[in-house]
Amino acid sequence: MPRLYPIEKIRNIGIIAHIDAGKTTTTERILYYTGISHKIGEVHEGTTVTDWMPQERERGITITAAAVTCFWTQSYLKQAETKEERIKGEYKINIIDTPGHIDFTAEVERSLRVLDGAMVLFDAVQGVEAQSETVWHQADKYKVPRICFINKMDKIGADFEDALESIYEKLTRNAVPVCIPMGKEENFRGVIDLITMKEVYFEGEKGEKVFYKEIDSSLEDYAKKWRNHMLEKLAESDEIFMDKYFSGNFNEEDIRKAIRRACINYLFIPVYCGSALDNKGVQLVLDGVVDFLPSPVDLPPVKGTNPITGSEEVRKADDNEPFSALIFKIMIDPHVGTLSYFRIYSGTLKSGNTVLNSSTGEIYRIGRIARMYANHREEVEEMFAGDIGAIVGGKDLKTGDTICDPKNPIIFEKIKFAEPVVWMKVEPKTKADQEKMGLALKALADEDPTFKIAVNPETGDTLIGGMGELQLEIMVDRLKREFKVDVNIGKPQVAYKETITQVVEKVEGKYIRQSGGRGQYGHVIIRLEPLERGKGFEFVNAIKGGIIPDNFIPAIEKGIKEAMEKGVIASYPVTDIKIILYDGSYHEVDSSDIAFKIAGAIALQEGVKQGNPVLLEPIMKVEITVPSEFIGNITGDLSSRRARIEEVIDEEKVKIIHAKVPLAEMFGYATILRSLTQGRGLFYMEFSHYEIVPPQIREDIIRLRNNVKT
Repeated sequence: MPRLYPIEKIRNIGIIAHIDAGKTTTTERILYYTGISHKIGEVHEGTTVTDWMPQERERGITITAAAVTCFWTQSYLKQAETKEERIKGEYKINIIDTPGHIDFTAEVERSLRVLDGAMVLFDAVQGVEAQSETVWHQADKYKVPRICFINKMDKIGADFEDALESIYEKLTRNAVPVCIPMGKEENFRGVIDLITMKEVYFEGEKGEKVFYKEIDSSLEDYAKKWRNHMLEKLAESDEIFMDKYFSGNFNEEDIRKAIRRACINYLFIPVYCGSALDNKGVQLVLDGVVDFLPSPVDLPPVKGTNPITGSEEVRKADDNEPFSALIFKIMIDPHVGTLSYFRIYSGTLKSGNTVLNSSTGEIYRIGRIARMYANHREEVEEMFAGDIGAIVGGKDLKTGDTICDPKNPIIFEKIKFAEPVVWMKVEPKTKADQEKMGLALKALADEDPTFKIAVNPETGDTLIGGMGELQLEIMVDRLKREFKVDVNIGKPQVAYKETITQVVEKVEGKYIRQSGGRGQYGHVIIRLEPLERGKGFEFVNAIKGGIIPDNFIPAIEKGIKEAMEKGVIASYPVTDIKIILYDGSYHEVDSSDIAFKIAGAIALQEGVKQGNPVLLEPIMKVEITVPSEFIGNITGDLSSRRARIEEVIDEEKVKIIHAKVPLAEMFGYATILRSLTQGRGLFYMEFSHYEIVPPQIREDIIRLRNNVKT
């Protein structure tokens, strides 16, 4: 089957924002205007396409990233009359609508990893909010070009210039309006396109008809001011356009080409405005997606490593290159089983092809492949470089796996995910539930890399861990609904950690057993150093002269890692530690992997005891928005929770508090806040870092931990 859309006409984009900025509402309009859906779904009615899970529709939030393919021709062009003309002018857009709640930030992370561009939404009243900054920096991490959409211009309190100023202050000075609003709040009626210098109106029942009109004389000065600003910023960002700008010899097409070049190079971020709910402005944003965001061929070739030779390999976005793709998401479908979402970086993939999972070394035969429309799918025979799709029934694949041509192996960099900060006990209600619970939890953990399962070694209890209370609450709800497993749950528990605070120069770990026949001998000497907070674990092999043979080194590292799972203060995992293995000895007959593994574990435990160990607790970044009259109540309550209030911002009628608070003090805070503010307070919380637990709190934690054990 030949490629229908040239790769230059493919756009892989994500929609990212703070919770409640209007991502899903905007996506629903996009699907309607592009002809994918024939009825606009509404979040408040629970009828959306991309938020299809029962939990999403009930709560009005996005939990899992949904992939949708749609097609678009720019609104300012003459619309095609025949199917052939339409396809010739169309662009193929693969969209991923991502969650806004911080508990599901892994969905944003793995989506951005495989996307070429992003649409960032902002609330015209709130401007840049806490999660807006988080997702923006995630996009920076993966060097994703983006456009902005200041949404909700019809909302009371909406202010385009204030929202733009917050982008300048908190995110970037490279954001430049390419359209501006006409009116605001209830008087918002349309936008002025600064490229065409036309008024744009959106008419029809759902704003589906786009009309361009000459600018009214009363708005000319306003429009010229903003257009000159756009052109000046563009000349600063693009040398080719600079020459044209100073000569005055340029047209609309020159402007679009220059914005595209500058946008792909992160030097110019086009800003749009409108109201998705009021059906105004979305089509222009779609124009911006195809005009300014990159196709797969506009970006550098993707780099990876040859798993056999260890040398660097590159793959170009080309159908003729060897096949390579990254698995970025796993989903359990009740009807077909596992769906493994992939992004093809090079080559083509046909159903029936044999591929190598270079992450595991396994050869895998591809069954069915599908193009996704949220929870619906269209099975296809072949997909091409730049495409996003799903393998149906790929049960052995995991998030972050690379699949490729067996004759041309490559492995792409893994996606890194944060470790859980909250744990909760789950136990089945009946014996029948017990048999099903293990399989159900494994399926959920395969879907979400931040959702972890563990067993308490002292009590034998099954624990589930994640990024917040909401995530765990959703997972328990899915256990009951999707997997028909009834469980009892315990109270959420903080994911404490342990670390050392001083260097330990010389620690011996020796394991010797001699009892008839072959004995066991392992002997290591290590140095321990504290690492910067958040660095995790580093192992350095400094053995010289074969004092310990190379084949035993992996066993020593493994033993150390396993011993780190249980610290010396309260049996919490050890972190932020550097281990240098520099001496030891071995026996030609009695030494073995197991002996050195045990010796490594002994050395680690002893070294941590000598390193002045401390307990660490997760600290959360908290943003609280409350009416001004409640500020005293809130700050007083925060002080009692060991909070550090960093700033209080005065807004009209409300105050915004930024604080750092230990997670242990924030369980159930939503209920407390409602009580203190008569239901008018809002808060947002995300993980910030780990800090040392104060001595008095530490003793309480240890005492409680010991009671649990007994």
